[in-house]
Amino acid sequence: MKRINAWSSPRNISTAFMYAFAQRSDISVVDEPLYAHFLTHTNTKVEHPAKEAILEAQLHDGEEVIKQVIFGEYPTPAVLFKQMTHHFIKLSEAFLAQTDNILLIRDPRYIINSYTKVIPNPSIEDIGVREQLSLYQKLKDYNTLKAIVDARELLLNPEGVLRQLCRQLELDYDPAMLHWEAGPRPEDGVWASFWYSNVHQSTGFKPYTPKEIQLPPAMEALALECQPYYEELYRHAIKA
Repeated sequence: MKRINAWSSPRNISTAFMYAFAQRSDISVVDEPLYAHFLTHTNTKVEHPAKEAILEAQLHDGEEVIKQVIFGEYPTPAVLFKQMTHHFIKLSEAFLAQTDNILLIRDPRYIINSYTKVIPNPSIEDIGVREQLSLYQKLKDYNTLKAIVDARELLLNPEGVLRQLCRQLELDYDPAMLHWEAGPRPEDGVWASFWYSNVHQSTGFKPYTPKEIQLPPAMEALALECQPYYEELYRHAIKA
């Protein structure tokens, strides 16, 4: 069975990306299986919405998540796990060598602008861009990094980028990936009502539209701190 981790920063069209793969008859999808593990082991001061519901719904031990979820049985030849990169803490790395891996990246200013509408004053650990570059280096060492997908490039040309991605994953491209029904979906995590309102109104990837973003000084400083990590990853991303 092909097992694919899509390691994303938060607020990065990762849910739409998951929905695209959920339209395929040959792929199951799982939404952020390491969230409860992260909440159990993190030192962040951020208050995550639906924390108690998440802890009740998921395994708290990441090693058990790897064993039971990532290497569990599924009714399809492949399974995609939508993962938040900052959830990857206090875990053995060995499973990375046995899975295919994608990095989902986005300009930090867009991430922070969106994230702070739900959770104010995030730290660099909450944004996860620095961790993505560290994970990139590990995945290169394991030779299991299949692709880097940038949010802007994907929205500029969804079909073109998805075709390239499928080729790098050794999957046939399926045009069903471009469209889904609006509204909540069965694959959503229990946190969906706090984070997925925009994607629940969508029926496909929305066209890219540049935005004027004004961040408060502390968040602007955070964006500048994250920018070099993002730019290094973007160099290797699939282009529209």
